[in-house]
Amino acid sequence: MRKKLIEVALPLEAINAESAREKSIRHGHPSTLHLWWARRPLAACRAVLWSSLVDDPSSWPDKFPTEEDQKRERERLFDILGRITIETDKKGNHKQVVRGLVSWDDIKNPAIIDEAQKEIARCLAWDRGEEPPTQPDAVRDYIAKYAPPAYDPFAGGGSIPLEAQRLGLEAHASDLNPVAVLINKALIEIPPKFKDLPPINPENRQKKGMNFWKAAQGLAADVRYYGQWMRDRAFQRMGHLYPKVALPKEYGDDAEATVIAWLWARTVKCPNPACGCQMPLVKSFQLSTKKGKEAWVQPKVQQGQGESEPNGEMMAETAVPRIRFQVQSGTGEVPDGTVGRKGAVCLACGAPVGLDYVRSEGCGGRMGAQLMAIVAEGNKGRIYLSPTHEQEQIANSAQPKWQPESELICKSGVINAPLYGMTKHADLFTSRQLVALTTFSDLVSEAKKKAFQDAVCARLSDDDVPLNEGGTGARAYGEAIATYLAFAVDKSSDYWSNLCTWGISGETMSHVFTRQAIPMTWDFCEANPLSDSTGNFNGAINWVVQVLENHENGNCKSEVFQHDATLIHENDSRPKIVSTDPPYYDAVPYADLSDFFYTWLRPSVSSIYPDICSTLLAPKHQEMVADTFRHGSKQKAKDFFESSLIKLFNRINNLNHRDYPVTVYYALKQSETDDNNNVASTGWETILEGLMQANFSISGTWPLRTERSARMRNLDSNALASSIVLICRPRPETAPKITRRQFLSELKKELPKALKTLQQGNIAPVDLAQASIGPGMAVYSQYTAVLENDGSPMRVRTALQLINQLLDEYLTEQEGEFDSDTRWALTWFEQHQFNEGQYGDAETLSKARNTSIQGLEQAGILTAKAGKVRLLKRSELQPNWNPEQDNRVPHWEITQHLIRALDQTGEIGAAELLAKLGDGGEIARDLAYRLYNLCDRKGWSAEGIGYNSLVISWPEISRLARESKKSEPIQGSLF
Repeated sequence: MRKKLIEVALPLEAINAESAREKSIRHGHPSTLHLWWARRPLAACRAVLWSSLVDDPSSWPDKFPTEEDQKRERERLFDILGRITIETDKKGNHKQVVRGLVSWDDIKNPAIIDEAQKEIARCLAWDRGEEPPTQPDAVRDYIAKYAPPAYDPFAGGGSIPLEAQRLGLEAHASDLNPVAVLINKALIEIPPKFKDLPPINPENRQKKGMNFWKAAQGLAADVRYYGQWMRDRAFQRMGHLYPKVALPKEYGDDAEATVIAWLWARTVKCPNPACGCQMPLVKSFQLSTKKGKEAWVQPKVQQGQGESEPNGEMMAETAVPRIRFQVQSGTGEVPDGTVGRKGAVCLACGAPVGLDYVRSEGCGGRMGAQLMAIVAEGNKGRIYLSPTHEQEQIANSAQPKWQPESELICKSGVINAPLYGMTKHADLFTSRQLVALTTFSDLVSEAKKKAFQDAVCARLSDDDVPLNEGGTGARAYGEAIATYLAFAVDKSSDYWSNLCTWGISGETMSHVFTRQAIPMTWDFCEANPLSDSTGNFNGAINWVVQVLENHENGNCKSEVFQHDATLIHENDSRPKIVSTDPPYYDAVPYADLSDFFYTWLRPSVSSIYPDICSTLLAPKHQEMVADTFRHGSKQKAKDFFESSLIKLFNRINNLNHRDYPVTVYYALKQSETDDNNNVASTGWETILEGLMQANFSISGTWPLRTERSARMRNLDSNALASSIVLICRPRPETAPKITRRQFLSELKKELPKALKTLQQGNIAPVDLAQASIGPGMAVYSQYTAVLENDGSPMRVRTALQLINQLLDEYLTEQEGEFDSDTRWALTWFEQHQFNEGQYGDAETLSKARNTSIQGLEQAGILTAKAGKVRLLKRSELQPNWNPEQDNRVPHWEITQHLIRALDQTGEIGAAELLAKLGDGGEIARDLAYRLYNLCDRKGWSAEGIGYNSLVISWPEISRLARESKKSEPIQGSLF
């Protein structure tokens, strides 16, 4: 069994940098085809798969006999996979750029893919004792013939199968969730069927000079054409529900504009008997914060007769006050919102109203909505207008012919809308939004029929074989187009919901799933699907089309099927390379969330995929998540998840090709502390228990960071920024047993080396505890059992607790590298953080640390007054501090000043300071790890963010500091 590159070394920094950058890539990126939760970055998946296929040079001692030869070859492979270079842009600025296979920009270059595939073919050929092919077509044929298929049993958003296909492998993907299955079909199964096919729509066929259509470009052109056809028909059918709005006189006589969005406030009746107002529930009255374009809503209370509506109509005589809204612009005081986490307030009488009352009104069907403002398209940007009775009346006149009556499951913190009476999926949409979605959904079927007729005219085979049965003729092509059109409607539902909000800084609307939840929103934004602006249908079509236009994965055979990952499948007999990203315990309720989309996707495509869409909602009973609600108790949910994992990993062990490791992604920070303050992770315990019982051992682990450093500085201390990739091999049947003492001895020998490597790789402190599980469990998992003193097998939980203890010991031992002032500060910080303590205690500690309170005060890290001592907060540190003029610079002071500079002036400011510190600044990163560990154990989340941020930003800070040193002028000498 030859070791693969992933089991020895990876260019982590390049992989991490590109994985993080990928979050900001939108146009044409496969993730924009359809939303999916917790999707792995393509760069990470591509790197993991390629390095699982390519041999490490140490596997070929006859070809690379010395360590130096192996190192040189490994570096060559790193250059192919990913390397960080410094490039100069057009403005002369230097920036870090990732080049190679992991780069999203570089994989559009066929030569990059050719080079990567050549390495895969070379390893296959060497293993067969053959000369490797060299020509690209021959290389691809060789991989297709001899490489086993790649399989992901939890395909989800399709990242792993898509990248396997890109590398030339036959890709197999399965998932229980019908939305995930359809996403994978659209990404890896459909495009190769119609590769290089010209479009069949009449408009493109009439154009000259368009004879060559590459990859899925013809399919993309057809999706765009029939998408526009749908939009035109929708305008004819429901355009009256989306009227233009009259503009004020300053825009000209009878001037009007297309509405971009209508902004609504939910309302409930004020419980004060003397009031009874329909009180608006508004989080913020601000509309725009753009400089020079500030706008907000000004609420006004109207009482009795004689008052008038904004459109001039008289109010009916009533003693009940009513709130009307007027839009203001320019400078002025924006009123506070009326609702928050602690409750609401009535604008008319000022009465405080608890959220329990608001919930009861919602559950009683007594929650309404009032138009608050209108956003229109202007020649010079957004125009904010006061609401009109006519616009509100037209919106309320919509009568949908159908709506999804399926139940919405309430899950506190994840799906909160049912708490307020929104118990059905239909309740997540206004009547007008329901009309829009049903109209476009119906048009998908009509577009499919039209596309079929045009495909016959374009001389595609009229064989009547459905797409779902392998067809490639006119019927199948029409069904393929309909699939992508249905995705555009599905994407639109994310923007055409009464849970969307208006973004005041970017002047665009936010969609429902800004996080992995269906939240409750108070004031909401209703988009105009027929406009040319934010949230419109043509925009959804463009996202889908751009993914197809960028599809370059050739004609590799692929297979996507709906399947429960714990059960044996008919194609398991053929060995496969398994790489998967299983559910993270109870972190994401995929089935419950995906029902939001499935209720709209199913009506459009159930005739195309009858088996996949056979259920009214996404299957939930078999879904492998630890759902307490579904299973009745926390313990039953845990038992279900663990037993399912064991079944899954047993299946994987049976179908895995023995020449290749299994790679498992896991990203979960969920820990529990027992009565003895031992820390372990429930999620990690269950997945590792599953691997152990399925006779796997862990041969390596890699933390793949997926968040940009800018966002990392805003992450909560409990957020996990990395996916930990476990590299697993079947454990030999001859593996021995060892004692607890032997295990601890081996763990103490191996874990510190691994932790040092992780730190040198600049792993985020927030991820260090999770990443340490890998090398620790690598020791544990290589044995059949670790025996306790009484002869019983050691539990995974116990092993995890021991790993955590040794991590704490390792970080504590690093304190010996810090100066005495810093060691005093660390102990004081652990006891008091930045709060005051007794002078006597501080002085006693200072003697033990071989320092003095007076010296520490002179060093500028504490203040001592009136018998009290306190560490200085970063905000209290000396401004414009220059270490070159300071004769006492503790490591503590260096670290705190660097974090302050990073917070105030970013990486450039921190780099300027690091350049002045010279080599003495490097230890600040080690201290940041120790301080984060303290904060994490103490629950000081806000304070821990600073130390985490410093480590995450360290590579860029160091690079900028080195550059600034190079650019400094060197003083010459006359003699």
